[in-house]
Amino acid sequence: MATCLCDAFFDDVARATVEVLEYLGCEVEFPEGQTCCGQPAFNSGDWPAARKVLRHLVDTFKGGEPIIVPSGSCAAMLYHGSLLAFEHETDLPEVEKVGQRTWEVLDFIVSGLGVKQWEGACEKKMAFHSSCHLRGSNSAEAARLLLGSLRGAEILPFKEQEQCCGFGGTFSVSFPAISADMGLLKLQNIREVKPDLLVAADMSCLMHLRGLSEKQGNPVPVRHAIQVLRDALVAEGKLR
Repeated sequence: MATCLCDAFFDDVARATVEVLEYLGCEVEFPEGQTCCGQPAFNSGDWPAARKVLRHLVDTFKGGEPIIVPSGSCAAMLYHGSLLAFEHETDLPEVEKVGQRTWEVLDFIVSGLGVKQWEGACEKKMAFHSSCHLRGSNSAEAARLLLGSLRGAEILPFKEQEQCCGFGGTFSVSFPAISADMGLLKLQNIREVKPDLLVAADMSCLMHLRGLSEKQGNPVPVRHAIQVLRDALVAEGKLR
């Protein structure tokens, strides 16, 4: 599942996800009819619209294969999709099954495929932002494990690293000033450790922090963790 942000802004994250999964021996299918997980409508309180979007997702991703998502946020929406429950009780098992089949991609690599170490090097100092929606899963630990296993890589701790970046989806639209202040505090803490890269497993956080840093005139280089892993394989000649 490529997600809306991949479609609109981060197409290379979707590409990197496919390339990494195929390198690991997975056969990747991409349902052309996919749209959104329904989270924007859900967060806005428009539950009827969210149900409609999630119903389409359930129909589009029929089957028993794992659903791999390069976004902790969208994955979390599907984990908890049963909160929406459709118009009829008979719909609930279908929604729950989708949640049970869903994996955030880094968690899938470590917990699903059993990969504990990554090939290749990344001579970079990285600040890893553990986004809010990674909580409740093994995704943050999986990302740190894989990134930290790269030769030459250093994961830098920074102050309040578990705190929200302030984006929060529709929160940033409803409360832009608070959202921006939270993001600027996050950037301040990140800049103090002087990383070469800001890495995360959620594109929304990267978009928010990149945008704020660019507006300040002091852009912070950002990469999704799956891009870092893909780039390491390319550098090793494992991928073209």
